Amino acid sequence: MSGILAVLEQREGQLHKMALESLAAAQKLGAELGQPVYAALLGAGAEAAAQAVAAFDIAAVHVLSHDLLAEYTPDGYVLALRQLIQAHSPAWVLFPHTYQVRDFAPRLSTSFGKVLVSDVVGHRIENGAAILVRQMFQGKIASDIQCNGEGPFFASIQAGAFRADALTAGSAKVEAFAVTLDAAQIRTKPLERFRESDRAVDLTAAPIIVSVGRGIREEENIHIVQELADALGGELAASRPICDNGWLPMERQVGSSGQTVAPKMYLAVGISGAIQHLVGMKGSKVIVAINKDPEAPIFEVADYGIVGDLFQVVPALIDALKK
Repeated sequence: MSGILAVLEQREGQLHKMALESLAAAQKLGAELGQPVYAALLGAGAEAAAQAVAAFDIAAVHVLSHDLLAEYTPDGYVLALRQLIQAHSPAWVLFPHTYQVRDFAPRLSTSFGKVLVSDVVGHRIENGAAILVRQMFQGKIASDIQCNGEGPFFASIQAGAFRADALTAGSAKVEAFAVTLDAAQIRTKPLERFRESDRAVDLTAAPIIVSVGRGIREEENIHIVQELADALGGELAASRPICDNGWLPMERQVGSSGQTVAPKMYLAVGISGAIQHLVGMKGSKVIVAINKDPEAPIFEVADYGIVGDLFQVVPALIDALKK
């Protein structure tokens, strides 16, 4: 078995925001193991999404075609991907860790007698073998997992663990893969799609995030951090206590029970750095922390740190930025 297969999620021709992150993981793993990388797309609009994926340095993009794959069903996706995997025998099959993947991927891996290593945050190569790293107990423990025996091996990639902007450009061929399916094999009937309520802000798309924590003391003081976010052209976010108190809406919460983000810069103001918060932002390209406690855990992951009173540091930063 050889090759890395990245199964990418798309809807009506638009790639899921985590799809290219999982492709970046596949590209990196393929380069380190000396194996070619392939992508697979399913569902209505897969042909259009495949053209975008073909702009990267991979061997091929497989478009799985069948009328019964137009709408997502776990039965259809498992049966179709099983046929592709049997035909091409990849050593690894990678997915983005989305709700859809969590629905069908465990059954797909089990059909090959394998487990799905879920929510992978990193990896390393030892003696020619890939060691996967995943977090447990809300990020308190990082566990190393090595898959033994014959592949294929299956893993899903956590949001923000790999950066889409690290992808190498190239040109890949797009290939249609004919799937054999029968309506009797599809036991579920797709209903109307669930639609999330519109958010005022999508933190996952923000290049700069300024996040506020309990060090702000009172709700009336949040405007100070908002001014800093405005001066930087960034979005305001918060740790869980701020949102639990109702000082900012829940959609601005970063952490294990909020959003997972990976901006170009994450500025943490008055955030101590509890592990539940760190798992939601430590994939950021640059992390800056402002905290008066020099022993605050946030400094362990920060690229730059300022030990000081935020009520003195933040206004000074705002003044400097305005100048």
